[in-house]
Formats: sequence, C-alpha cells, structure tokens
Amino acid sequence: MNFMALKQPENSLLGSESDSQRTLYPYVTGTSVVALKYKDGILMAADMGGSYGSTLRYKSVERMKPIGKHSLLGASGEISDFQEILHYLDELILYDNMWDDGNSLGPKEVHNYLTRVMYNRRNKFNPLWNSLVLGGVKNGNKYLGTVSMIGVNFEDNHVATGFGNHLARPILRQEWHENLSFEDGVKLLEKCVHVLLYRDRSAVNKLQVHIFLYTCRLHLLDKSS
Repeated sequence: MNFMALKQPENSLLGSESDSQRTLYPYVTGTSVVALKYKDGILMAADMGGSYGSTLRYKSVERMKPIGKHSLLGASGEISDFQEILHYLDELILYDNMWDDGNSLGPKEVHNYLTRVMYNRRNKFNPLWNSLVLGGVKNGNKYLGTVSMIGVNFEDNHVATGFGNHLARPILRQEWHENLSFEDGVKLLEKCVHVLLYRDRSAVNKLQVHIFLYTCRLHLLDKSS
C-alpha cells in the first residue's frame, strides 16, 4: 500500500496546502496618519515611507485612497493588509453603485463598515494589522473617525494613528478650533508632520496631503518637506 498517496483528513493536525494563511507579523509597514476638520472640510496627511522591519525600504508608498464619492481613507500598519481592505471597499462601492438609486455611501457608512470588518477579523484571530482614518463630507456634513486593528473606533474633530497619537494629538488638542481656516489647518498639519519627522525614525520627508471640501474632493500635493 502506498501510504504517501493516502488523503489527509480535513481536520488533520498536519495541515494541508489549502490551509488559510494569516499575517502573523507585519512586514512592510507605514507610520502615522494625521487628519483634522477645518471650517470648509477635511485635511489629511501622511508620509510615503514603507519600512521593512527597521529598514526604510520604500519611499513612494501611497497610504491614502479616495473611497467612493464622499470619503477618504488613510492607513498605518501593514501595507498588504491595507491593500486587502481596499479590495473589500472596492467590492462594497461597486455593489452600492449597482443599485443605481441616486444615493451613495457616505463617510459614516464606510467607517461603520470598517469597524465591523476589523472587529470580525479580530474575532477570528486573523486581524488586519492596520489603524485606519476615515474622513469625508456628504450633504455638507463633515465626518472624521478612526478604527484600530481590533475594532476600537471613535469619531472626533482631529485624529491620528501610530506615533501621531502620542506626538501630534497633544498639538492638535492645544491649537485646533472649530473656525480653523484652510491656511491655518495646513500650517497645523505641517507642524504635526514636522514633529513626527524629527521624532519617528520610520517617517520620511515625502508627504501626501489630501483635502475634502464641501463641494468636491481635491488632491492637494505630494511633496518633500
């Protein structure tokens, strides 16, 4: 009898080639995302570095993407898991557009969806190793929220991920106000990003900045500071 040809039972402890694969440890990662509300919309900034362990391997990684017509997503953490999240969102937006009912998902709906996805994956002990920032404007209402890799989420006037939670949020708490103009908002973001550049070894001086107005989404700049 050829024992090598025997089929392994599905519950075999030895496993098989079809076993699910999990991200056990983040490999290529991005650092902080910082976002805030200003009087006419949303501002969000992140650097474009991708670190392989402690090595700053990639310097042109985009970690902010528009989602549908009303939302913008930024992510810290594992880049491949962020790409998986974007795949989920592409399917969500496509399904929503197929209804062709004149309505589209806003930032609050997308944020709620992401909290369910992250918490569901955490419960399966297969988390997506990302911290996410979701901002946008729909029907004149600004929205800004964040969700962690285990589904912890909240909405606020300014949010940050990674080292930004420790280094940028104190600055934002001290200087942010409701009537913040676009120019002052950009200056405040630049101040936060500069502090992160000085203090976070994973940060680079090549930035992405996006702005969301009441009327439309604009890509502001990719630049080296």
